[in-house]
Amino acid sequence: MKQLTLLTFLALAPACANVRESVGLHHADIDMSRQQFELIKSLAGDWTGTGGDGTETHPVEIRYRVTAAGSAVEETMFPGTDHEMITMYNLDGPRLMLTHYCAAGNQPRMVAKNWEIDTKPQTIRFAYASATNLASSKTGLMHDMEMTIEGPDRMRTTWTYYQDGAPGHRATFEMTRKGGGKVANAVTAFTSTTFEAF
Repeated sequence: MKQLTLLTFLALAPACANVRESVGLHHADIDMSRQQFELIKSLAGDWTGTGGDGTETHPVEIRYRVTAAGSAVEETMFPGTDHEMITMYNLDGPRLMLTHYCAAGNQPRMVAKNWEIDTKPQTIRFAYASATNLASSKTGLMHDMEMTIEGPDRMRTTWTYYQDGAPGHRATFEMTRKGGGKVANAVTAFTSTTFEAF
């Protein structure tokens, strides 16, 4: 009987893991969430660079601003243009989240997957959690985003757009802080220590 019970457990374990994966039953690492949020806060300022889907690139401007008494970070992409978009970053208990106010007219929310074994503070992988203003499950929206903070004055983000419930195109933004090293020297002691570990 004990052998049968063990065999049953071994057979069901992968299935249970798949169910856990599909419904998002994960425990966010609160310490990692806080570290990653502090890194995002350290981006405050103006950034310039290029963005594209791999076939062509265009100049891009992005601005980060810490607001709400340090509890949120506002990211403005393409500021002052017809394509301006806002992304808000904040902690929700142990979770690091973002809400992307897209030019497509919907607002996807994503959660940082910092429970993954290979997670490092400097690379933040956001995955879709929910959205508002979706006409249907096939409506196009930004679904995933990976942010890599390569140093105090260099960063990269890759956004994945879903259409009809499947991955569509990806847009990657390679950004450099305006003001370079002079501004980068003003980042917090925590951030400086984190980058020294690269």
